[in-house]
Amino acid sequence: MAEFKDLFQSADWKVEKHAPVIIAPDTVKAGEFFQVTVNIGEEIAHPNKTEHHIRWINVYFKAEDDSAPYEIGKFDFNAHGESAKGPDTSSVYTHPECAFRFRTGRSGTIHASSYCNIHGLWQSSRYITVA
Repeated sequence: MAEFKDLFQSADWKVEKHAPVIIAPDTVKAGEFFQVTVNIGEEIAHPNKTEHHIRWINVYFKAEDDSAPYEIGKFDFNAHGESAKGPDTSSVYTHPECAFRFRTGRSGTIHASSYCNIHGLWQSSRYITVA
C-alpha cells in the first residue's frame, strides 16, 4: 500500500503544467514581510475547465532546525465553468494562483502542493535565506 507522501508528484515547472511555481525572493530580511506568489501553469497553461482543473494550492514554510512546517495558507479554486446548465456553460472561471505576504526570522523552505482533479497531487519547494 502506498503511503500518502508517495502520492505527490514533482517536476520542473518549465516543462510540466501541474507543478506549483513558487515565486519569491532568494534572500529576505529577518522579520520583514515579503511577497510570495504560487501558481500553476507558469510556462505551460493548465486547463481550467469543469472536466480538468486545479482544485487547490496549499503552502507551508519549514524553518531550518524546526521539526514541523508552519501552514501558511490554503487556497481553493471553485469556479471552473460549471453551472446548472452543465459543464463549461458559465462565464466564471478561477485561475490557480495565490499571492500572500509573510515574515520569518529564520531561513527555510517554502513548500507548495496542489491538486489536479485528473492528475492528482503535485509539489514543489523553494529555499529562502534570511539575512
